[in-house]
Amino acid sequence: MQRPVLTRGFTLIEMLVVLVILSLLAGLVLPRLMGRTEEARRQTTEVQMRVLENALALYYADNGFYPTTEQGLAALVEKPSTDPAPAKWKGPYLEKGILPKDAWDHEFVYLSPGIHLKEFDLVSHGKDGVQGGEGEFADIENWNLGRR
Repeated sequence: MQRPVLTRGFTLIEMLVVLVILSLLAGLVLPRLMGRTEEARRQTTEVQMRVLENALALYYADNGFYPTTEQGLAALVEKPSTDPAPAKWKGPYLEKGILPKDAWDHEFVYLSPGIHLKEFDLVSHGKDGVQGGEGEFADIENWNLGRR
């Protein structure tokens, strides 16, 4: 004689208890994680800005001057053909020869000589991609890094 195989599954009550526990956990954790996305993007953009500053410092060390505004940041990945042409260009100065964008996929604004700093200014127009703004729409500027 064969014994019947008992299969035990979850009861409806057990499933509801698990769903309530998961809902409570989500209610506690999700509000803390929301809003961190923009903070993480701002920090990523600041790191990318520091990488560009370091690449520009290497460019300067090799050539004795920074790329002009017209040459732009592209001078870090391709040798400029316009004056002043760098005689000792040893680039690309960025890893894999790729010019980074900010965390919102916008180009960085580069001015040399700078308005705020003598050597150069780097700016990300932030989330909205428009100059100026406040809060999460505020610009990220290399002369203000670390002062927040």
